[in-house]
Amino acid sequence: MKPGVCLLALMVEVPLIFAAHPLAAPRRTSLTNPQIKYQLTDQHAVTLRRGNVTAIIVDNAAVDTKALPGHRAGYNGVASLKYTGQDENLFVPALAGLNFEHIHDGTPDLKEKFEPRKFPMQLRIISADTVELYQPPTENWKLESCGRYQILEDGTLEYTFECIPHADLFKNGYIGLFWASYIQAPEDCRIHFYGKPLKQLNQPETLLHARTPSHGVDSTHPPAHGAFFPELAANFPLTLVNHPSAYRYSQPWYYGIRDNYSYTQLFRDRDQIWFAQSPTGGGGKNPAWDFQWFIPDYQPGEAYGFVMRAHYAAWSDHATLQKSVQKHLSALAQD
Repeated sequence: MKPGVCLLALMVEVPLIFAAHPLAAPRRTSLTNPQIKYQLTDQHAVTLRRGNVTAIIVDNAAVDTKALPGHRAGYNGVASLKYTGQDENLFVPALAGLNFEHIHDGTPDLKEKFEPRKFPMQLRIISADTVELYQPPTENWKLESCGRYQILEDGTLEYTFECIPHADLFKNGYIGLFWASYIQAPEDCRIHFYGKPLKQLNQPETLLHARTPSHGVDSTHPPAHGAFFPELAANFPLTLVNHPSAYRYSQPWYYGIRDNYSYTQLFRDRDQIWFAQSPTGGGGKNPAWDFQWFIPDYQPGEAYGFVMRAHYAAWSDHATLQKSVQKHLSALAQD
């Protein structure tokens, strides 16, 4: 036998490690976490109270009660938000705030513009301070979702939204979602946030006071560090979605003022939320202070989600508000 070299090939099985989607669901609702127990109710509204704030959460059925006179079908989420001693609802009584409004893919062929309004939702009571709003897969987009409303110690609402697309129907490769808050006739319809002009992103941030001239004009403000910009058809019919302003926000929160109260919406940087607004979204002198969210590179059957907070408080000045919401921004940043 001639001398030679014997090579022994060892085959080692190495497990493949896939990075989680950056917008993967936090698994804090009954949609994704089977450990969460809940009770159903035959009512279409549930009241949450804590601190100085009372919030009434509704499904998308019509409600006509003393607390919610003439609340219209379709409008879901927070039907009423009041501070101690306040008689008037922050939101237009017939409409709502943190209202899940649109599902889309940026193409003009929408079978239903307001899909979340049109298909039944279910209220799930988790505890005295937490309620969920569940919607089975919708008829057109096949999107299943669950929104969790928890009122915190100071009356701030934490909203966790999770969803699962059950079909590969979104033609542009992303899921577009939109939420509206219809504000009842504030004296000033502007929203306030830290940001920069698009053409001066290398400059220091400033506090911006944004008023859009009309519905669907300069209507949405992307993040300055945005990594994804959706493809949107020129004739896309949801005009608040596809008309970015000349500004980009640099801190993930904004607020508006009605009477002597501020309504602040705070987000996680990682969720890449876009601010949105309309001076007449709620009809007449009722602006809409909104936001939208995009899920790129989605996969059917996978769960996605974000977390935000809505802070309602007596208004004095910007510095006081900024100090009071800092703990919420810090909590969201660490989430």
